[in-house]
Amino acid sequence: MPNTTSTTDAVQDEPIAIYRGPIVHGQGRGKTVGMPTANLEMRQHEITVPPGVYASRITVKGALHLSLTNIGTRPTVDDLPHLTVETHILDFDQDIYGEEVTLEIYRFLRCVQKFSVLDQVKEQVQRDILETRRYFGLGLPGAG
Repeated sequence: MPNTTSTTDAVQDEPIAIYRGPIVHGQGRGKTVGMPTANLEMRQHEITVPPGVYASRITVKGALHLSLTNIGTRPTVDDLPHLTVETHILDFDQDIYGEEVTLEIYRFLRCVQKFSVLDQVKEQVQRDILETRRYFGLGLPGAG
């Protein structure tokens, strides 16, 4: 059963929310367009931050990784009303289905948006990834 902890005061060094739980199978659409996401199993009442896209960090198998998290609906790909917690883990390519993870939510980047085509989503996600790297004090991958 997933556990949820959240804090009320957002400080740059502290997460605004922490979610724990297993990674479950989603619809697999992100993987087909080069943006795989880890879907955290959450009950709707456990989601304590407003819907949006966030700079985040996730601990998987004891290792901490930068991530970009969408909390909310997915208006570009479906019309389902329930909220999801989907995290794109930067520079990561492993099968983690069933793994218990800790997801730390740090900074609100933008509201959930509906795009006309998936290419627009991919372009925006790339901008969001750059903003996430900047937030955590990192540049482009491989840049010294």
